[in-house]
Amino acid sequence: MKHIYTSVDLGTDSIKVVVCELYKNKLNLLAASSEKSEGIKKGLITDVEKAKASLKRAISSVESMLGITIKQVIASVPSYFLDCTMIKGSTTIPKNINGEDETEDGIIDGNDVTRVLSSAIQSYDLKEREMVSVLPIDFLVNGKDYVKDPKGLTGEALSTRAIMVSTPKKNIYSVVQLFMSLGIEVVDITINAIGDAYAFKNRDMDASVGAIINIGEETTMISLYNKGIIVKHSMLQLGGKNIDNDIAYIYKLTNDDARKIKEKFALASKNHASQYEFMEFHNTYGEMIRVNQFEASEIIESRLQEILTLAKKEIRTLTNRNVDYVLVTGGTSNIAGFSYIAKEVFGNIAKIGNVKLIGIRNNKYSSAVGNIAYFVSKLKLKGKEYSMVSTDMEDTLVQVESSNGNYDSMLGKVFGFFFSE
Repeated sequence: MKHIYTSVDLGTDSIKVVVCELYKNKLNLLAASSEKSEGIKKGLITDVEKAKASLKRAISSVESMLGITIKQVIASVPSYFLDCTMIKGSTTIPKNINGEDETEDGIIDGNDVTRVLSSAIQSYDLKEREMVSVLPIDFLVNGKDYVKDPKGLTGEALSTRAIMVSTPKKNIYSVVQLFMSLGIEVVDITINAIGDAYAFKNRDMDASVGAIINIGEETTMISLYNKGIIVKHSMLQLGGKNIDNDIAYIYKLTNDDARKIKEKFALASKNHASQYEFMEFHNTYGEMIRVNQFEASEIIESRLQEILTLAKKEIRTLTNRNVDYVLVTGGTSNIAGFSYIAKEVFGNIAKIGNVKLIGIRNNKYSSAVGNIAYFVSKLKLKGKEYSMVSTDMEDTLVQVESSNGNYDSMLGKVFGFFFSE
């Protein structure tokens, strides 16, 4: 069985679809698509029919690349009013009384892990909310041995501490219903803040306290992590679109031309921009104007400083501890020279995310890629196997795989230690 997974990120500006295969404990890209989205504002579905048409285009684009039909997906849901709560659970390890079970007495397996996590979930009253994810902090075997993965250990009792992530029910139902309207099953839901953490996961992050800032089209997400697990979350009502609006207003340009300046010409820091490079555009009055790179970069820098400074204040609100790292991702972080402005605001603890996957070099895909990595990690913890592509469709993927390079892909090198046995 091939282990193939599809992740969909419903964004305000675009819908991202990523399909990966897990092979020899490494993720490999099979296809990726980004289609302009409509009917989605600030991550929320505002027009079902327009959103449905946008999603259909994005899914169809990937299907045409692979020659298969996408029937199951991992879907990201809006993180408005997100809550992260510590929960605890415990269970006993069943004994092989009749001697008919293949498992040995007291050996902890994936079923025991699932059972203890279920116990933790049941201990908390969600009321009008819905659970999105449960992230185990650790497991305790026989009340004395703390471990990250208890499978294979011997014991009579297993307990856990975990972070439950929940949102209002409407955040989830609107997304699931959208996929159902296209005949697509949502196998798992998550939030992009978890995906971002798994997209850039490393040993240093797993041993420290830090923040990830995802600058989207209309919002900026600020998430706080302790040892790689999200513990708090906040959101700013500012994003890349504000930069487009600034440029469009000052130069009297269309938003499309303003976006072109942001993505193709200007820099995030004016200190590295040229006063002698220009682009020509017709403004909204029909006049030909020349846009100077230095001046355009100054406009972008001013807005980015505002966004990052506000994000810094949010981090201080979320924790009174000094964070060890600040990682910036999202499509806006792809602006040339972004690292300079990030370090100016946060110092040397700031880094720009880098999705190191052959075929994907854009941080707008970080959440979608990371959500697959997170899904795989949950399967591994529970000792399960799963694929979102049926066996009768696997043969059509052979040609696609051969054209995507070998399985020692760049992403495999990034995630290799995480999936290794």
